[in-house]
Amino acid sequence: MRRFISIFSVSLFMFAFVLGSAATEAFGAGDDCKNYSWGSKESAAELREFKLPATGRVAVDAGKNGGISVKGGDVGEVQLRACVTASGESAAEAQGVLSSIRVNTSGTISAEGPADGKGWAVSFSLVVPRNTDLELNAKNGGIAISGVESNVEFETVNGGVALSNLGGSVRGRTTNGGVSVKLDGQAWRGNGLDVLTTNGGVSLKLPASYAANIETGTVNGGFKSDIPELNITTEDVKGDWSRGSRAKQINTSINGGGPTIRVKTTNGGIKISTAEEIKY
Repeated sequence: MRRFISIFSVSLFMFAFVLGSAATEAFGAGDDCKNYSWGSKESAAELREFKLPATGRVAVDAGKNGGISVKGGDVGEVQLRACVTASGESAAEAQGVLSSIRVNTSGTISAEGPADGKGWAVSFSLVVPRNTDLELNAKNGGIAISGVESNVEFETVNGGVALSNLGGSVRGRTTNGGVSVKLDGQAWRGNGLDVLTTNGGVSLKLPASYAANIETGTVNGGFKSDIPELNITTEDVKGDWSRGSRAKQINTSINGGGPTIRVKTTNGGIKISTAEEIKY
């Protein structure tokens, strides 16, 4: 029992650390160029703003370095803010790299810059109509999505994921990063949610009356919830804590069931809560 508690505590610590970093990465995308740092090198930054026609679909590829933040709103166009940053051995070199970076808004939103080892990055922050379909890709950067009800697909390699107040069909994954999901209303509006991470913790917050089929699991990590329906104690579903085994998989309905909410990790803890604040 003591060994299990120790492992569970470590898992939750790693979960909190990774998730905190994830939220910072994701929600910081494109919001404040002034706070971007390239360490000991000189840096330059510029915020570029665009207004694009609403076509019902938006695709963004943040490239090698950059995060993506998308918010749904009552707007009739796509509002894009690109935080363009660059580094150099001198201020003049950094400014030169910055000036050579181009933001593409035709087709997939992306950026082009020097390919000779110069340091640069572009993060994208968008406000879109709520029913806009999304396709988002990043490599080293977080992804945050809120307030949309549509078909959404996303993927990042090194970065956290933050999702809130969504509907439709939402599918995505990260390899190295935590996942934070906040749900509103009484049930999911649409086909469901399917989010995976390989290395990172998972936090799912939802109203106490929320109706859904919850599918969650971890291979190396603990599980904690204040929802009675999720406190399953059979060995083959969640593990018998009194014998020291850890949580593995849960697939069960709460409040009568509804569309599937699937959030899984391989290496990380899982917390599903109805509380206003998550504490460990």
